[in-house]
Amino acid sequence: MKIRADALLFDNDGTLVSSLESVHRCWSRWAAEYGITAEEFARVELHGRPAAEIAADLLPAARLPEAVARIEQLEVEDVAGGVHLLPGTGALLDSLPADRWAVVTSATRRLAEARLGEVGIRPGNLIAADDITRGKPDPEPFLLAARRLGADPARCVVFEDAPAGLQAGRAAGMTTVALTTTHRAAELAGPAADIVVEDLSAVSVLVTDAGVEISVKG
Repeated sequence: MKIRADALLFDNDGTLVSSLESVHRCWSRWAAEYGITAEEFARVELHGRPAAEIAADLLPAARLPEAVARIEQLEVEDVAGGVHLLPGTGALLDSLPADRWAVVTSATRRLAEARLGEVGIRPGNLIAADDITRGKPDPEPFLLAARRLGADPARCVVFEDAPAGLQAGRAAGMTTVALTTTHRAAELAGPAADIVVEDLSAVSVLVTDAGVEISVKG
């Protein structure tokens, strides 16, 4: 399958890199520090959402600033050795000009830059939780990325591993490619995902004056 686009927008964790073990390790420690039971914690969707929204599901508003700062600190401290590139990431990003792609993450800028820097990725354009007022599944993060790249949303392709991110991409009017790196294909296939692949090794690009031609192996 071939898709013609002007810009490619990538989620970070679970799409470009994996830090799932680090995420669960840090959030489990955080929950214990704040007296949150395993049952309470299990009911909250963790992946693909800003930390502030996750914390707000578990704690009263008065405790949120301190709690959000604490989870960010735990995760930043756990970056060394806790992040690795997912298949296909390096080759795909190396083939793209800096002005044709962006990272769109639910993490804070500090944490996103730490994770990306750990594996040698330094995007020219990064949309983080600090830049938005509404996180995924709201389309705001992806629409902001398109504006910064000067791209028509309809000519953008979103690469995501989480249902919330796919819903955000679809709501932004973009083509969506789902990766089965953290969720089963059955959880991702549906109205929010145009294409489902295993990982970015199924994706290659040809850059021309007219844009980017994306080839996807099913």
